[in-house]
Amino acid sequence: MKNLQIKVVYPNDKDFMALINELDEELLTRYPKEGIFTLDFNQPKINTATFVVAYSDNIPVGCGAILPMSKECVELKRFFVRKAHRGKGIASGILLFLESEVKERGYSIIKLETGPNQPESIHLYKKSGFYEIEKFGKYINSKYSICFEKKL
Repeated sequence: MKNLQIKVVYPNDKDFMALINELDEELLTRYPKEGIFTLDFNQPKINTATFVVAYSDNIPVGCGAILPMSKECVELKRFFVRKAHRGKGIASGILLFLESEVKERGYSIIKLETGPNQPESIHLYKKSGFYEIEKFGKYINSKYSICFEKKL
């Protein structure tokens, strides 16, 4: 998509937080509260994460984050594009940007969790080279979770 700018931001960035609030509101229309896995911004590990906001014509339209899990693996978190801006390649642009950040930081695996009520997300991840894996971490016992991985 032309005019798409992706910027690394701090976790308390106002545009990032506004997008996260929209993401949480949307997830509540798709899943019960226990099926939604947020990110604890107060955890000490949060400073190791990378947060991004995508802008189209200077309007914040999407976001995402990568959180290190191990020496070689990160988890994709809080990945979202506003409804009015979907289908324009923004999600793919954010994903490519984050994959580049992952490689630059020396990681080689990206894992993620999504859910069955997000078919557009599942389609994006499969199209982008992710494959389904066993549930991991806090998602193991969640009936609302589907996990994916991609080796870079």
